[in-house]
Amino acid sequence: MSVNYPDPGSENAEGAPSRLDRLFHTAFLAALALLIFLAGSLLTVVGYPPGPQITRAYEGGRALYAKRTGYKDVYRTDLWYPERSKDKGVTVKRPDLMQDGPTIYLSGSEPTAFLIDADGNVLHSWTKRFSEIWSPEAGGVQEPQPDSHVYFRQTHIFPNGDLIAIYEGVGDTPYGYGVVKLDRDSNVIWSYPGHAHHQFDIGPDGNIYVLTHEFMDDEIGGFAHLDRPRLEDFLVVLSPDGKELKKIRLFTALADSEFRQMLYTVSSFGLGDPTHTNTVEFIDGEAAANFPFGEEGQVLLSFRGLSAIAVLDTEAERITWATNGPWLGQHDPDILPNGNILMFDNFGNFDRPNGFSRVIELDPKTMEIVWQYAGTAQSPLDSRIRSDQQRLKNGNTLITESNGGRMIEVTPEGEIAWEFINPVRGGPDGSLIPIIAWTERLDPSAFDPELLQPEQRQAELQTETSP
Repeated sequence: MSVNYPDPGSENAEGAPSRLDRLFHTAFLAALALLIFLAGSLLTVVGYPPGPQITRAYEGGRALYAKRTGYKDVYRTDLWYPERSKDKGVTVKRPDLMQDGPTIYLSGSEPTAFLIDADGNVLHSWTKRFSEIWSPEAGGVQEPQPDSHVYFRQTHIFPNGDLIAIYEGVGDTPYGYGVVKLDRDSNVIWSYPGHAHHQFDIGPDGNIYVLTHEFMDDEIGGFAHLDRPRLEDFLVVLSPDGKELKKIRLFTALADSEFRQMLYTVSSFGLGDPTHTNTVEFIDGEAAANFPFGEEGQVLLSFRGLSAIAVLDTEAERITWATNGPWLGQHDPDILPNGNILMFDNFGNFDRPNGFSRVIELDPKTMEIVWQYAGTAQSPLDSRIRSDQQRLKNGNTLITESNGGRMIEVTPEGEIAWEFINPVRGGPDGSLIPIIAWTERLDPSAFDPELLQPEQRQAELQTETSP
């Protein structure tokens, strides 16, 4: 009896495809997938649709994954660093050298502003969790970080105890979360849900000049190398009651000016955040008197991504002056009454081993550094991000070394007149210290005396070990 075997290229006796058919089918699908992948890669490289869309989807997915995994533990974010000392609170106090007045500071451990005296005692505090103010349904951040990751970045106190604060959310992009005005008891007066970040300033008429940012997806002539979408900065003018009056796109204000060539210096890691504006300072009459590059009513900006500072005419909406200088990755340039500029130079201290950072005062007409403080071998100044400084009435300079969780007041000769180290600790073994995001020395005569009475908060700070 003969047996008829099925043809290898045909169906088997049960009518199912043969093993060889299945092999050819699998190979065909694999080849098709490879061709689709190669075509998508080519379109992505040359920038033709749907290449850019594929890139954006990939980058968006990667950012979302990082947000939900890499930044889940707040102690692994840039709000916390290894402590440099076991000391807490005031470690140096020299009344003969200090400038009188309380100091306000912001800790990365919580959205709280602390007003302290020269001994570190908490006189008053303002606190409000982000989740208590905004919700996605009410127009706030759509997928905010948990409250443990959201902190006050900068504040301003009014004589009656009202306070304006900016919220930032670490591990998110955009990380600017909004602006709030609180009364002295931390009740909300108003809130602005724009993506405010870094700094704001207040003009003589009470209007608030604040930095915001958002993703932009258009292509601007001459800058096709920048990412799409990319994070861009805006200057928003708010009324005293928090209503948006004006919004200026800072990239185009610079791109449409005679200083547009500065945008050609954007580094490869800044293509998605080309300017990274981190300072806005309203130029009042006193500042304009001896500063030849800006007029009263204009604002001074700091573009960290370009290592540049600039003046913006808010009426014309364009940059009228800009310059680079002997600094790198700077924060908080201030115009002094003598017309000089004081700033925190995060990376420009090349005369190490004291540290990466320094505070410099320079003459913008000659770009000569006329004063600087770069720490000492025993007490180096080292903060890669954030940080600020304030020139005090007695000539001293109050410096915020953010990464070190430290504030110091130094004399013109470089002596430390006062030092305060954040008393909060955290992390698995309690050896991490939260940043200090902002510091300001205040004139006590300008405030309600009741604000300057100690409250029972210092003992809690001394023993706190988690955000």
